[in-house]
Amino acid sequence: MKTANIPSLRVEPELRHAVEGALHNDETLSSFMEQALREKIKRRQLQDEFIACGLASRSKAKRTGEYYDAEDVLAGLGNMLSSAKDK
Repeated sequence: MKTANIPSLRVEPELRHAVEGALHNDETLSSFMEQALREKIKRRQLQDEFIACGLASRSKAKRTGEYYDAEDVLAGLGNMLSSAKDK
């Protein structure tokens, strides 16, 4: 597959120096930027999935009339967390 370029990015000198200072020994600025882009894309995809799941849940609750009290849900999650810590 043929690769493509991403347009150059203009930043303040302070940001460039901060990035260069954060690079690992075997890391280039280009590889850092590519990884940052990949992570941001993944984060956006996860956010979109989370929102879609919430909207689907809301639609199901409206359709079925089945709702759960937030305090009950949080208590149940707290119990699950306590059980997991005990193991």
